[in-house]
Amino acid sequence: MKKLQEDFLKFQAKTTPYPLGIVVDHAKGSYVYDTDGKAYLDFIAGVSACSVGHCHPNVVEAIKTQAERYLHVMVYGEFAQEPAVDLAKELAAELPESLGVTYLVNSGTEAIEGALKLTKRVTGRGELIAAHNAYHGSTHGALSLLGAEQQKKAYRPLLPGIQFIQFNNADDLDKITTKTAAVLLETIQGGAGFIVPQNGYLKKVKERCKAVGALLILDEIQPGFGRTGKLFGFQQYDVVPDILVMGKGMGGGLPIGAFSSSAAHMDHLTENPKLGHITTFGGNAIIATAALATLRTLKEEQLIEAVVEKEKLFRSLLKHPKIKQINGTGLMLAPIFETEEIANTVVLKAMEKGLLLFWLLWEKKAVRISPPLTISLDEIRNGCAIISEILDSI
Repeated sequence: MKKLQEDFLKFQAKTTPYPLGIVVDHAKGSYVYDTDGKAYLDFIAGVSACSVGHCHPNVVEAIKTQAERYLHVMVYGEFAQEPAVDLAKELAAELPESLGVTYLVNSGTEAIEGALKLTKRVTGRGELIAAHNAYHGSTHGALSLLGAEQQKKAYRPLLPGIQFIQFNNADDLDKITTKTAAVLLETIQGGAGFIVPQNGYLKKVKERCKAVGALLILDEIQPGFGRTGKLFGFQQYDVVPDILVMGKGMGGGLPIGAFSSSAAHMDHLTENPKLGHITTFGGNAIIATAALATLRTLKEEQLIEAVVEKEKLFRSLLKHPKIKQINGTGLMLAPIFETEEIANTVVLKAMEKGLLLFWLLWEKKAVRISPPLTISLDEIRNGCAIISEILDSI
């Protein structure tokens, strides 16, 4: 264990000076196990990625079966490969007709890049609008629309023609004009503290976009695939985006992203120029197989329908004087504590006690709770008991 941890610190690039550093041996269901045999109840799910838990047998079996047929055979969009075609077809069956064509890529941030390019082709415009405290990924285009200056100032210059509006503030909507190609919003703001739209906000944005000929992109990379109690978060808010972006929980633990729109819109990527968006490994057979197994498991095991009951249990158990409120919806919850120090203490002491929690990007008083959708009621009770015990001790 010590040697692997040392090699991790020496040879693998890191994102912070102080990674949590658990040396992972295996993971199953709602638990991650380290090389000393310690079990950690997972309330993170790979940051909302492991929607059907770790190593769900349906996903593992689908991967094994496909691995014996073929892996990568050709760049995206040239050969008809059954896993990718079936995945796109099943997504179309779950989405409005205006989102019936899907482009499969390798990550959420790549899907954002493709969606931004598509809006410029469809509208012929260059201005893009995002929200303050937004997070859409770390590639240059996505970073340009990230709504926290401290995170991107070291990487300027970024894309020109970017404006920001305040999420849930209808007074800002007049900034969306005939110069605007697209408004990009998270259906639920993740890094900002799991902020949900209020007072028909998303519907008002869509109406304003329609009035001026702009497109609405909804980033469902985190809320998507059942986490809110619907397959996609936008289905909770009486609005349909012009482009839907997805990722994270889509792959059952494997890396994937996608963006969906109408056939008329997607046709813009096929000519003038041809190869308007290119990916070598997008739609990879193994990844698409895992995503298809994940989607089917969510439906067959009625995991999405169970989210509402699980959210209610979390909210009933996480009542403590040091918790000011609980943001979010479904199994995308963020207890907000009195201070940043309390949030830090809860995350670190929980890990010591065998519970995995994590921070949010911009809201420093918050702790992320985004467990696998497969988590049991007893596991929820056990994890919340640990949190309450920690809060009682500080």
